[in-house]
Amino acid sequence: MGDTLYISNETYMFSRFSIDLWKYDPPDTVHLTCLIFNGSTIYLHVKSTATIREVKEEILAQARYLPLSYMIKDACDYQICGISSYTIEPYTDETKRLFEVQPYFGLLSLRERSDSTTFSSDYELTKMVTDIIGTSFDHQNTQGSPEVDYFRAKVTEVSDEIKLERSRYTWQQRLLYEHPLRLANSTAMPELIRQRHPSSAFLIAVKNENDQSTFTLSVLEHDTPLSLIESTLQKMNRSQMKMNDRASDYILKVSGRDEYLFGDHPLIQFLYIQETLSDAAVPNVVLQSVLRLECYINHYNQKSLGQKKPQNPNNQIAQIPLEPCNVIWNLENVNFTLTMHGVTNVNFDRARAFKVGVHVGLYHGKRKLCSQRTVDAPSQGNSQDFQFDENVMTFDIQMRNLPRMTRLCIVVFEVTKMSRSKKSSNNTSTLKDDFYNNNPLAWVNTTIFDYKDQLRKGRQTLYTWTYADDIQSDDVFYPLGTVESNPRVDGCAMVHLTFHQGTNENCNDEAICYPSEDEVLQYAAERAYSNRDKQSLSIEELGALLANYSGKDKIYEMVDQDRNTIWEHKNDILREFPEDLSVLLQCVYWKDRDDVSDIWYLLKMWPLISIERSLELLDYAYPDPAVRGFAIKCLHNLKDEELLLYLLQLVQAIKHESYLANDLVIFLLQRALRNQRIGHYFFWHLRSEMHTPCMQTRFGLLLEAYLKGCNQHVKPLRKQLEVLEKLKVGSVLAKKGSKDKVRSVLQDFLRNEHNNGIFQNIQNPLNPSFRCRRVTPDKCKVMDSKMRPLWVVFENVDQTANDVYIIFKNGDDLRQDMLTLQMLRVMDQLWKREGLDLRMNIYNCISMEQRLGMIEVVRHSETIANIQKLKGMFSATSPFKKGSLYSWLKEHNKAPEKLNKAINEFTLSCAGYCVATYVLGVADRHSDNIMVKRNGQLFHIDFGHILGHFKEKFGVRRERVPFVLTHDFVYVINKGCIDREAKEFCYFQELCERAFLILRKHGCLILSLFSMMISTGLPELSSEKDLNYLRETLVLDYTEENARKHFQAKFSEALANSWKTSLNWASHNFSKNNKQ
Repeated sequence: MGDTLYISNETYMFSRFSIDLWKYDPPDTVHLTCLIFNGSTIYLHVKSTATIREVKEEILAQARYLPLSYMIKDACDYQICGISSYTIEPYTDETKRLFEVQPYFGLLSLRERSDSTTFSSDYELTKMVTDIIGTSFDHQNTQGSPEVDYFRAKVTEVSDEIKLERSRYTWQQRLLYEHPLRLANSTAMPELIRQRHPSSAFLIAVKNENDQSTFTLSVLEHDTPLSLIESTLQKMNRSQMKMNDRASDYILKVSGRDEYLFGDHPLIQFLYIQETLSDAAVPNVVLQSVLRLECYINHYNQKSLGQKKPQNPNNQIAQIPLEPCNVIWNLENVNFTLTMHGVTNVNFDRARAFKVGVHVGLYHGKRKLCSQRTVDAPSQGNSQDFQFDENVMTFDIQMRNLPRMTRLCIVVFEVTKMSRSKKSSNNTSTLKDDFYNNNPLAWVNTTIFDYKDQLRKGRQTLYTWTYADDIQSDDVFYPLGTVESNPRVDGCAMVHLTFHQGTNENCNDEAICYPSEDEVLQYAAERAYSNRDKQSLSIEELGALLANYSGKDKIYEMVDQDRNTIWEHKNDILREFPEDLSVLLQCVYWKDRDDVSDIWYLLKMWPLISIERSLELLDYAYPDPAVRGFAIKCLHNLKDEELLLYLLQLVQAIKHESYLANDLVIFLLQRALRNQRIGHYFFWHLRSEMHTPCMQTRFGLLLEAYLKGCNQHVKPLRKQLEVLEKLKVGSVLAKKGSKDKVRSVLQDFLRNEHNNGIFQNIQNPLNPSFRCRRVTPDKCKVMDSKMRPLWVVFENVDQTANDVYIIFKNGDDLRQDMLTLQMLRVMDQLWKREGLDLRMNIYNCISMEQRLGMIEVVRHSETIANIQKLKGMFSATSPFKKGSLYSWLKEHNKAPEKLNKAINEFTLSCAGYCVATYVLGVADRHSDNIMVKRNGQLFHIDFGHILGHFKEKFGVRRERVPFVLTHDFVYVINKGCIDREAKEFCYFQELCERAFLILRKHGCLILSLFSMMISTGLPELSSEKDLNYLRETLVLDYTEENARKHFQAKFSEALANSWKTSLNWASHNFSKNNKQ
């Protein structure tokens, strides 16, 4: 600290705790007594001008020499408190000096910052936020860019407004923010549950948190949490437990998790109640005093401390800096032109390539707007630089017709000369036939207009990305790729070019901009009076024409005649068929300003469409800002639980945005800041991709905006990251040595006092509703599979609840598992909306970093392989024996009615997974990745291969059935017989057919959700071609009856060839036995 502050190690020779310390003019130096969190005391002799931050840093520096120093964290984890006005006051502004705060008696306390504590300064918050985001994001390096500055101003405006809202919250509103209610859309009892409870009455077990006594009450579907509390208190009073409190003094918490039943909603609307009743179990809740709620305590603590509320946000909206410009639509007969100067630092094949060039194209979404331009230059020695002699490229599209989201796509390529031999006509000599091969080396995309709507101008350098082998496209360009330049500027090829503003040299100094929304709409309104729809079709004929394309994924096969006819009837579609907006958008001629203005004009009048259809419009095929803005407008109707269902795709859709600030980003940020559960998953979806260079700035800025907008969520997330880092270290240890040895090494590592504290009182990243008190090392182990995942067990904060089990994986890419499981949830919701509950058991999975993540353990379940082993049938031939699974279920469900229920659970879940795995093309199905719970529910795990990427051995496809349906499964479904004509099996087949037809009805949603994930970089989902498998399985162009027959044929094929599945499993078992 220099001259500001110094430490005195001498014993005090003067009195301490003087009440007159600040009575007169502040002394030059003061003696401080500092009490720290581990029970030690530190004495400081400091200047009175020292700041609170400087004092805190010196206390921590001194504390590192004391016992328990390993417990010390970063300075931003602590705050200084002092006594003033006879209260203990936290010094929230650490820039203040000692003589300003004047702590009584010179007594200070260093406390660990609580989850709800606000940060003392922007500096401290920024430091912690940057640490959380990771080293890949540099807060300092993102400063100075006008677009970044505008984005930060925009999101600060959003977060300040929401922070002001939260500062006015009651404790009840704070509870709903921190622990959002999980509610179904409807208040009615689902029909499937009503079948089990025809009287609409069901039981709930209520536990008293004080003495753990439990009362079971019968309630009706429209009873509310308050009425249940009242009934519970009455029953407790009758049991001679004097409860004189009011019902409003209590709240109902779900046993074992931070989830509450609260408000005026009927009990049956709570998803926890529905899920438990669907499992034929009794819901368990805890009657908890409101006074003991953490959010209640924090709320009133902050009020009593007079915590400073956020200032009212500035009413002035963040404005894009504008300069005088010429509207591009005013340019007559001027084609788009640029000058290509050259490419430098090109990594090409010097031995074979004799020239290097660039292809340049203009795209709108996936559509090429005009013919590409190409220029090349010969290689010269070992030089990596190529000049194109100021080559001027003129494109055959007028500047006024450039769409707002036009992308300039560039590919750097090398030309190599290849030779192939061929026999001459007289067969006596061999001739050499030369041909040339263009090999793409690198690519880069940029927008034609910048974030201010201005046409780019002047000389620019674009930093390219290496052209990956896995880019699967019929076109050499990669318009789906990012518009960000490569941040690793030293190791990439650079493209040097100049953008022109037009042919008129006098205009070159004046910016050219795209017309404003008002100007576009005015232009369209003027056209609307003179351009009415031609009534060539009746409404019925138009509906029939739209039906050919709507919901059938045939839009891209549309013929020009149909395209023109549909466009002519755009106003009829607006009035009569608004849900078919995506069909109409495929008819827009985007390189004609007239069509663009017309669709902008129509979208202002277009009624809101369904969530399914609006999600389609966030695919990269729809880049227009008016279209994407309309889609977001429709998504505002999404309930929180629905938003969580689609959050994975919505985060990926951010990659398709051309600018940092956009409607989708603002929408997601607002929802995350208003619901901490959404914020939790929003954080992890973003942070898990921070290793991707092209996303580091975009996702890093968004993480920064979220964390700065919800200070109280920063510390819980940071604690989860600390756990992640410790488990990474543990997993490295687990990869060294034998199975028995590494288990004890792992347990010793978790017991170590330096590590054990990290695992205390954390939220489960898989589901933040579960809080973990501490890790239980004796129950932890290292699993058998190749990457040695860790089986980690945490003690639940609620000691009466079950432990929390997770699998930690280091080395496996869990993104594909996460996508598949999410799609299974979507399918499950689609079935339930149609009244079909197939008892899907969909566990949680989260990707947290590159090839790093967690999986929920499904308790009381076994793999098919283990069941065969347990029943003494585990051998190469065990898959051909049909009784093991049925015998295992009988063992765990001895009562006849319990066994029948287990068989029904098996039948329903088997139908669901048969259909789901068929539609998704889930491959590599064997007896170790299909599991069964003791209650009969079947489920699949490990989704490393999807969309029909089936494994092959010696060039032969190992899996030759549409889905897994073995004789063992049929034996259980038929309750111990193999008759395929039995009524039970016929019922099973009907379930499968019904489930398939429901998914097919929503086929466009399934395709859209996968299409939005193409930019993720998954090896098995990298291009539009990978969606062809879904198109083949969903047969959207078939009639419903033909689709049913198609699925029936696949069902028969799976059943007839089940011996092939058994053979494949036998091979798997044989291989597994040899490895053991």
